Amino acid sequence: MTVAVTGGAGFIGSHLVDTLLHDGQEVIVIDDLSFGNKLNINKKASFLLKDIRDDLSNVLKDVDTVFHFAADGDVRRSTTNPIDSFDINVRGTINLLESCRKYNISNILFASSSAVYGEPASIPTTESSQCHPVSNYGAAKLACESYLSSFSNLYGIRTSSIRFANIFGERCTKGVMHDIFHKLKKNPKYLQIMGNGKQMKSYLYIADAISATMKIWDSKSACKYSVYNVGSSSTKTVDELASSICAYLSVSPEMQYAGDGVGWIGDIGTMHLDTKKIEALGWKQQFDFETGLKNYLDYLQDKLSDNSLE
Repeated sequence: MTVAVTGGAGFIGSHLVDTLLHDGQEVIVIDDLSFGNKLNINKKASFLLKDIRDDLSNVLKDVDTVFHFAADGDVRRSTTNPIDSFDINVRGTINLLESCRKYNISNILFASSSAVYGEPASIPTTESSQCHPVSNYGAAKLACESYLSSFSNLYGIRTSSIRFANIFGERCTKGVMHDIFHKLKKNPKYLQIMGNGKQMKSYLYIADAISATMKIWDSKSACKYSVYNVGSSSTKTVDELASSICAYLSVSPEMQYAGDGVGWIGDIGTMHLDTKKIEALGWKQQFDFETGLKNYLDYLQDKLSDNSLE
Protein backbone atom coordinates (compact mmCIF):
# COMPACT_ATOMS: atom_id res chain seq x y z
CA MET A 1 0.00 0.00 0.00
CA THR A 2 1.23 3.52 -0.84
CA VAL A 3 0.59 6.30 1.66
CA ALA A 4 1.54 9.98 1.62
CA VAL A 5 2.66 12.03 4.60
CA THR A 6 2.56 15.80 4.28
CA GLY A 7 5.02 17.41 6.65
CA GLY A 8 7.01 14.17 6.66
CA ALA A 9 10.24 16.10 7.31
CA GLY A 10 8.82 17.60 10.48
CA PHE A 11 8.94 16.40 14.07
CA ILE A 12 5.82 14.23 14.34
CA GLY A 13 5.55 13.53 10.61
CA SER A 14 9.06 12.09 10.31
CA HIS A 15 8.48 9.68 13.21
CA LEU A 16 5.24 8.60 11.55
CA VAL A 17 7.11 7.96 8.28
CA ASP A 18 9.63 5.76 10.11
CA THR A 19 6.83 3.67 11.62
CA LEU A 20 4.93 3.33 8.35
CA LEU A 21 8.06 2.14 6.56
CA HIS A 22 8.85 -0.30 9.35
CA ASP A 23 5.36 -1.73 8.92
CA GLY A 24 5.99 -2.35 5.22
CA GLN A 25 4.17 0.61 3.65
CA GLU A 26 5.44 2.52 0.64
CA VAL A 27 5.66 6.15 1.75
CA ILE A 28 5.70 9.42 -0.18
CA VAL A 29 6.87 12.41 1.87
CA ILE A 30 5.49 15.79 0.74
CA ASP A 31 7.29 18.70 2.39
CA ASP A 32 8.58 22.12 1.33
CA LEU A 33 11.17 22.12 4.16
CA SER A 34 10.02 25.53 5.43
CA PHE A 35 9.54 24.04 8.89
CA GLY A 36 10.90 20.52 8.47
CA ASN A 37 14.45 19.25 8.12
CA LYS A 38 15.61 17.11 5.22
CA LEU A 39 17.83 15.18 7.63
CA ASN A 40 14.65 13.87 9.31
CA ILE A 41 13.43 12.14 6.14
CA ASN A 42 13.86 8.38 6.08
CA LYS A 43 15.93 7.44 3.04
CA LYS A 44 13.56 4.58 2.26
CA ALA A 45 10.75 7.05 1.57
CA SER A 46 10.13 8.88 -1.70
CA PHE A 47 10.53 12.62 -1.21
CA LEU A 48 8.74 15.39 -3.09
CA LEU A 49 9.73 19.00 -2.40
CA LYS A 50 6.23 20.46 -2.53
CA ASP A 51 4.21 23.11 -0.72
CA ILE A 52 0.70 21.84 0.11
CA ARG A 53 -0.62 24.96 -1.63
CA ASP A 54 1.07 23.87 -4.88
CA ASP A 55 -0.50 21.91 -7.70
CA LEU A 56 -0.54 18.33 -6.43
CA SER A 57 -1.74 16.84 -9.71
CA ASN A 58 -0.41 13.32 -10.22
CA VAL A 59 1.35 13.32 -6.84
CA LEU A 60 -1.50 11.41 -5.18
CA LYS A 61 -2.77 9.30 -8.06
CA ASP A 62 -1.61 5.95 -6.62
CA VAL A 63 -2.07 6.80 -2.94
CA ASP A 64 -4.58 5.09 -0.66
CA THR A 65 -4.19 7.13 2.55
CA VAL A 66 -2.94 10.64 3.25
CA PHE A 67 -1.58 11.62 6.65
CA HIS A 68 -1.84 15.40 6.64
CA PHE A 69 0.74 16.64 9.14
CA ALA A 70 2.06 19.71 7.29
CA ALA A 71 1.34 23.02 9.04
CA ASP A 72 2.67 26.28 10.36
CA GLY A 73 2.48 25.27 14.00
CA ASP A 74 3.83 28.44 15.60
CA VAL A 75 1.05 29.84 17.82
CA ARG A 76 2.95 33.08 18.48
CA ARG A 77 3.68 33.67 14.81
CA SER A 78 0.00 33.14 13.98
CA THR A 79 -0.74 36.10 16.26
CA THR A 80 1.46 38.51 14.31
CA ASN A 81 0.90 36.92 10.87
CA PRO A 82 -2.71 35.66 10.84
CA ILE A 83 -2.99 35.79 7.03
CA ASP A 84 0.09 33.61 6.58
CA SER A 85 -1.18 31.17 9.18
CA PHE A 86 -4.54 30.93 7.43
CA ASP A 87 -2.97 30.61 4.00
CA ILE A 88 -0.65 27.75 4.93
CA ASN A 89 -2.93 25.88 7.29
CA VAL A 90 -6.41 26.39 5.85
CA ARG A 91 -5.90 27.10 2.14
CA GLY A 92 -3.19 24.45 2.04
CA THR A 93 -5.54 21.92 3.59
CA ILE A 94 -8.38 22.70 1.19
CA ASN A 95 -5.98 22.38 -1.73
CA LEU A 96 -4.86 18.99 -0.45
CA LEU A 97 -8.44 17.84 0.16
CA GLU A 98 -9.42 18.80 -3.37
CA SER A 99 -6.52 16.79 -4.77
CA CYS A 100 -7.60 13.84 -2.62
CA ARG A 101 -11.15 14.15 -3.98
CA LYS A 102 -9.92 14.18 -7.59
CA TYR A 103 -7.86 11.05 -7.07
CA ASN A 104 -10.44 9.20 -4.97
CA ILE A 105 -8.27 8.98 -1.87
CA SER A 106 -10.20 6.79 0.55
CA ASN A 107 -8.72 7.88 3.88
CA ILE A 108 -7.25 11.08 5.36
CA LEU A 109 -5.86 11.52 8.88
CA PHE A 110 -5.30 15.11 9.97
CA ALA A 111 -2.96 16.34 12.70
CA SER A 112 -5.17 18.77 14.61
CA SER A 113 -4.49 20.26 18.02
CA SER A 114 -5.88 20.72 21.51
CA ALA A 115 -5.67 24.44 20.63
CA VAL A 116 -9.10 24.12 18.99
CA TYR A 117 -10.71 24.03 22.45
CA GLY A 118 -9.25 27.31 23.70
CA GLU A 119 -9.71 27.64 27.45
CA PRO A 120 -12.03 24.66 28.01
CA ALA A 121 -15.00 24.81 30.35
CA SER A 122 -14.30 21.34 31.75
CA ILE A 123 -11.13 19.39 32.57
CA PRO A 124 -10.36 16.74 31.36
CA THR A 125 -11.76 17.92 28.05
CA THR A 126 -13.72 15.49 25.86
CA GLU A 127 -14.11 15.53 22.10
CA SER A 128 -17.70 16.73 22.49
CA SER A 129 -16.65 19.87 24.36
CA GLN A 130 -17.32 23.20 22.68
CA CYS A 131 -14.44 24.69 20.72
CA HIS A 132 -13.62 28.36 21.30
CA PRO A 133 -10.05 28.91 20.05
CA VAL A 134 -8.06 31.71 21.66
CA SER A 135 -5.32 31.70 19.00
CA ASN A 136 -5.30 32.10 15.23
CA TYR A 137 -3.48 28.78 15.03
CA GLY A 138 -6.30 27.07 16.93
CA ALA A 139 -8.89 28.77 14.74
CA ALA A 140 -7.09 27.57 11.60
CA LYS A 141 -6.98 23.99 12.88
CA LEU A 142 -10.70 24.11 13.70
CA ALA A 143 -11.47 25.45 10.22
CA CYS A 144 -9.50 22.58 8.73
CA GLU A 145 -11.48 20.10 10.82
CA SER A 146 -14.70 21.59 9.46
CA TYR A 147 -13.53 21.07 5.89
CA LEU A 148 -12.54 17.48 6.65
CA SER A 149 -16.05 16.92 7.96
CA SER A 150 -17.70 18.48 4.90
CA PHE A 151 -15.47 16.67 2.39
CA SER A 152 -16.15 13.41 4.21
CA ASN A 153 -19.90 13.84 4.05
CA LEU A 154 -20.03 15.27 0.52
CA TYR A 155 -17.56 12.96 -1.19
CA GLY A 156 -17.45 9.84 0.97
CA ILE A 157 -13.83 10.21 2.07
CA ARG A 158 -13.13 8.67 5.48
CA THR A 159 -11.43 11.37 7.55
CA SER A 160 -10.13 11.65 11.10
CA SER A 161 -8.98 14.66 13.10
CA ILE A 162 -6.38 13.88 15.74
CA ARG A 163 -6.36 16.54 18.45
CA PHE A 164 -2.84 16.23 19.82
CA ALA A 165 -1.84 17.52 23.23
CA ASN A 166 1.74 18.81 23.66
CA ILE A 167 3.91 16.20 21.94
CA PHE A 168 7.61 16.06 22.78
CA GLY A 169 10.61 13.89 21.99
CA GLU A 170 13.53 13.43 19.64
CA ARG A 171 13.62 15.87 16.68
CA CYS A 172 11.38 18.37 18.48
CA THR A 173 12.90 21.84 18.01
CA LYS A 174 10.44 24.04 19.87
CA GLY A 175 8.25 24.11 22.95
CA VAL A 176 8.75 24.79 26.64
CA MET A 177 11.12 21.85 27.29
CA HIS A 178 13.35 22.79 24.36
CA ASP A 179 13.29 26.43 25.49
CA ILE A 180 14.16 25.74 29.13
CA PHE A 181 16.93 23.28 28.26
CA HIS A 182 18.71 25.70 25.93
CA LYS A 183 18.28 28.65 28.30
CA LEU A 184 19.95 26.66 31.07
CA LYS A 185 22.77 25.48 28.83
CA LYS A 186 23.42 29.10 27.94
CA ASN A 187 23.23 30.33 31.54
CA PRO A 188 22.86 27.67 34.28
CA LYS A 189 22.58 30.31 37.00
CA TYR A 190 19.43 32.08 35.73
CA LEU A 191 16.16 30.96 34.17
CA GLN A 192 13.34 33.15 32.92
CA ILE A 193 10.03 31.31 32.67
CA MET A 194 7.30 32.62 30.39
CA GLY A 195 4.12 33.16 32.41
CA ASN A 196 3.78 32.41 36.12
CA GLY A 197 4.97 28.81 35.98
CA LYS A 198 1.55 27.50 37.01
CA GLN A 199 0.39 26.71 33.47
CA MET A 200 -0.68 23.06 33.59
CA LYS A 201 -0.77 20.87 30.50
CA SER A 202 -0.66 17.35 29.17
CA TYR A 203 2.65 16.25 27.61
CA LEU A 204 2.84 13.03 25.57
CA TYR A 205 6.00 11.33 24.33
CA ILE A 206 6.35 11.04 20.55
CA ALA A 207 6.28 7.22 20.42
CA ASP A 208 2.86 7.23 22.09
CA ALA A 209 1.58 9.91 19.70
CA ILE A 210 2.61 7.73 16.75
CA SER A 211 1.09 4.56 18.18
CA ALA A 212 -2.17 6.47 18.69
CA THR A 213 -2.10 7.67 15.08
CA MET A 214 -1.57 4.12 13.84
CA LYS A 215 -4.38 2.84 16.06
CA ILE A 216 -6.78 5.40 14.58
CA TRP A 217 -5.72 4.42 11.05
CA ASP A 218 -6.23 0.73 11.81
CA SER A 219 -9.62 1.26 13.42
CA LYS A 220 -12.73 0.25 11.52
CA SER A 221 -15.02 3.05 12.62
CA ALA A 222 -18.34 3.23 10.82
CA CYS A 223 -18.21 7.03 10.98
CA LYS A 224 -17.15 8.92 7.88
CA TYR A 225 -15.64 11.63 10.07
CA SER A 226 -14.12 11.03 13.49
CA VAL A 227 -12.36 13.15 16.11
CA TYR A 228 -9.92 11.79 18.67
CA ASN A 229 -8.06 13.39 21.56
CA VAL A 230 -4.49 12.14 21.92
CA GLY A 231 -2.72 13.11 25.12
CA SER A 232 -1.27 11.94 28.40
CA SER A 233 -3.11 10.66 31.44
CA SER A 234 -1.21 13.15 33.62
CA THR A 235 -0.39 16.85 33.59
CA LYS A 236 2.67 18.91 34.49
CA THR A 237 3.08 22.56 35.37
CA VAL A 238 5.83 24.63 33.78
CA ASP A 239 7.45 24.87 37.22
CA GLU A 240 7.52 21.06 37.41
CA LEU A 241 9.06 20.84 33.94
CA ALA A 242 11.72 23.37 34.91
CA SER A 243 12.47 21.47 38.12
CA SER A 244 12.91 18.19 36.23
CA ILE A 245 15.19 19.75 33.62
CA CYS A 246 17.25 21.49 36.31
CA ALA A 247 17.69 18.15 38.09
CA TYR A 248 18.78 16.50 34.85
CA LEU A 249 21.39 19.21 34.27
CA SER A 250 22.35 19.38 37.97
CA VAL A 251 21.80 23.14 38.16
CA SER A 252 19.99 25.42 40.62
CA PRO A 253 19.28 28.67 38.80
CA GLU A 254 17.64 31.83 40.05
CA MET A 255 14.07 31.81 38.72
CA GLN A 256 12.30 34.81 37.24
CA TYR A 257 8.77 34.85 35.83
CA ALA A 258 7.78 36.91 32.79
CA GLY A 259 4.04 37.36 33.22
CA ASP A 260 1.16 36.73 35.61
CA GLY A 261 -0.64 34.00 33.69
CA VAL A 262 -0.09 32.39 30.31
CA GLY A 263 3.28 32.51 28.58
CA TRP A 264 2.22 34.48 25.50
CA ILE A 265 -0.83 35.76 23.66
CA GLY A 266 -2.83 32.78 22.43
CA ASP A 267 -1.35 30.41 25.00
CA ILE A 268 -3.68 28.23 27.08
CA GLY A 269 -3.27 28.12 30.85
CA THR A 270 -4.72 24.66 31.49
CA MET A 271 -5.04 21.75 29.07
CA HIS A 272 -5.77 18.13 29.90
CA LEU A 273 -7.48 15.97 27.29
CA ASP A 274 -9.86 13.14 28.04
CA THR A 275 -8.57 10.13 26.05
CA LYS A 276 -11.26 7.54 26.81
CA LYS A 277 -12.40 7.50 23.17
CA ILE A 278 -9.08 6.41 21.71
CA GLU A 279 -8.44 4.10 24.65
CA ALA A 280 -11.68 2.33 23.65
CA LEU A 281 -9.93 1.46 20.37
CA GLY A 282 -7.26 -0.38 22.35
CA TRP A 283 -4.62 2.35 22.56
CA LYS A 284 -2.69 2.73 25.78
CA GLN A 285 0.04 5.16 26.76
CA GLN A 286 3.29 3.16 27.06
CA PHE A 287 5.85 5.78 28.13
CA ASP A 288 5.61 7.58 31.45
CA PHE A 289 6.56 11.24 31.47
CA GLU A 290 9.90 10.76 33.23
CA THR A 291 11.13 8.18 30.71
CA GLY A 292 10.05 10.28 27.75
CA LEU A 293 11.64 13.42 29.21
CA LYS A 294 14.97 11.67 29.81
CA ASN A 295 14.98 10.34 26.25
CA TYR A 296 14.33 13.83 24.92
CA LEU A 297 16.91 15.55 27.11
CA ASP A 298 19.51 12.91 26.20
CA TYR A 299 18.77 13.69 22.56
CA LEU A 300 19.16 17.45 23.08
CA GLN A 301 22.38 16.90 24.99
CA ASP A 302 23.80 14.65 22.26
CA LYS A 303 22.80 17.15 19.60
CA LEU A 304 24.63 19.95 21.39
CA SER A 305 27.71 17.74 21.68
CA ASP A 306 27.59 16.88 17.98
CA ASN A 307 27.30 20.57 17.03
CA SER A 308 30.26 21.48 19.23
CA LEU A 309 32.44 19.14 17.17
CA GLU A 310 31.58 20.80 13.87
